[in-house]
Amino acid sequence: MPQIFELFGFPIEVQTKEALSCRKTAKCPFTGVKCDGGGNRYASQIDLNINPGLKKYFDDQASVASGVCSIQLKQEESPWIVCPRRLLALGAETANNDTSQANAKREILKLLSYPEGTVLGVWSEVKFVIDEVSDIGEKSFHYTFDYIVVPIGLSVEPEIVSLLGGDWSDWKKVLIKAGYTIAKRGKYDFVEDFPIGKPSIIEIMTSSTSGGNKSNRSTIPQAFEDAILGKPHTAPNINKRQVWARMLSQLIVKSEVAMNWGGSALWLIQDNLADYITASTALDLRKFTAQDLSEVNLLSFGYGEKSSNANGSIELQLKHLFSGKISADDNRAKPSFSDMIRTPLLPPIEVLISRLAGKRPINRILL
Repeated sequence: MPQIFELFGFPIEVQTKEALSCRKTAKCPFTGVKCDGGGNRYASQIDLNINPGLKKYFDDQASVASGVCSIQLKQEESPWIVCPRRLLALGAETANNDTSQANAKREILKLLSYPEGTVLGVWSEVKFVIDEVSDIGEKSFHYTFDYIVVPIGLSVEPEIVSLLGGDWSDWKKVLIKAGYTIAKRGKYDFVEDFPIGKPSIIEIMTSSTSGGNKSNRSTIPQAFEDAILGKPHTAPNINKRQVWARMLSQLIVKSEVAMNWGGSALWLIQDNLADYITASTALDLRKFTAQDLSEVNLLSFGYGEKSSNANGSIELQLKHLFSGKISADDNRAKPSFSDMIRTPLLPPIEVLISRLAGKRPINRILL
């Protein structure tokens, strides 16, 4: 019977002062702020006014998100992560918090290979909605990127206009509205923390749930309510195939885009998902084990033995880097990520920078 494994960042059986504080305040220890429901955000909000017992537990807050991080299908098996914040959170709020994600962040930055001393800007949920009409028909690119990481620094007015086109007066208004700092130095305006290097894409793919059944109280909110109040509970199952289907629709496209920008795309997944892909598709990830990034890159993490007898928030451990070409050069080439889905439209890097100019980075990372 599926059971919730972690609530608000801690295994459900952990009752330390820190764990209880996160639960009582509905705080996510990985982001440093109140839980927003993560991967279940659109179906996890609970109105506490209709549940007096739960309202009392949460110190009279009006509502909380179901802070379910992971679900364990069987007691002896590794849990399945259902919230992307559990795998990685790169927001500024995490800078001064022990988020138990130092290992993941260190491995990611090492693989991206930016020089020491580089200051990286982090943007989250960067959205593209691009449509073009040509002689051969319509092309579109509608995608949202979990994180874009770009070196940032001081940029000057003529360089920005040369890259993005248009009038500086219009771009200056956009940048000021987004919160960038602009200072006049001599003839030109200078912009602080502007994206000036090669971008990297970081995508996080965690598991989906089956939705559950209201009649046996196995939806995410119902299981959460019972678990928080110490009652027996049943969690929803994991929809494994849907996870892979969602990832497949974006894997090749976003890798192509990163290459077009001169950077890399790195997908963070759980070892459970990597094992499922190998077992249920013709793509044997074991053939792609690597040390360095290539065109398509999957970085897997797992609980390992630490899922048993935990006494705090669990640090996930690096399992494997799987890297390879998007497609084979010829029939004799090594195994490759085939042309399952290719994008008909590659946004130029100028379009990316224009998007980033519209909002400040959520974090700065000094290497």
